[in-house]
Amino acid sequence: MTTHRDNPENELIHVNVASPAGAYTVGSASFFRYILRLGELGLPLGIQDQEAVDILGSVPHAFEADDDVPYVSGRGWRVVPARGDLDWPVLEATPQRLRTALERASTILWKNAAAFHVSAREITAIEEELDEVYGVLQRAEAAGVAVNISYVA
Repeated sequence: MTTHRDNPENELIHVNVASPAGAYTVGSASFFRYILRLGELGLPLGIQDQEAVDILGSVPHAFEADDDVPYVSGRGWRVVPARGDLDWPVLEATPQRLRTALERASTILWKNAAAFHVSAREITAIEEELDEVYGVLQRAEAAGVAVNISYVA
């Protein structure tokens, strides 16, 4: 069975969180593997937890072909396809909605970390990245602007 750890491509993932109020690039593969792709771990989840995991799982790859970008949305978020050759698809969300999704994902992960053999180093890296992302979200909320998030491999 192939795991996330066996896939070297996951080590080259960068998650970009940006708004007119500031930006941050997450370079931790653990953040991608255990926060954005938490839904792929197959955990039984309640409705609100599943909604949070679905939001994060909808973050598009910045260089996906337009045909591969799903037109999905939910309460406080939507996937915005690229608008031109110099643009890329993003998940656009209110800072509050993205914060809630990240907090829920973090809680789910910590409750299940032992089952997925998440190391102390990975936990520390994820927590540090979340703190940086929360700073971007706080600035965006104060400025009253939405946040865009995408990833690139």
